[in-house]
Amino acid sequence: MPKLKTRKAVRKRVRITAKRKVMRRDIGQGHFNARNPGKITRRKRSDEVVFKTDAENILLNLPYN
Repeated sequence: MPKLKTRKAVRKRVRITAKRKVMRRDIGQGHFNARNPGKITRRKRSDEVVFKTDAENILLNLPYN
């Protein structure tokens, strides 16, 4: 059986934890962040867990993780 290819676009956007949770960065971090309140700025510093149904589809595109 041939090797399965990893979707590189997905690999760059998510991180898989040891317990197989899929983590992603918070949205809207590109620019114009100075105008946001401090509460939102602090929230953007941490990663978020992807929803279960989306995580299943993401893991299909990452066969060796």
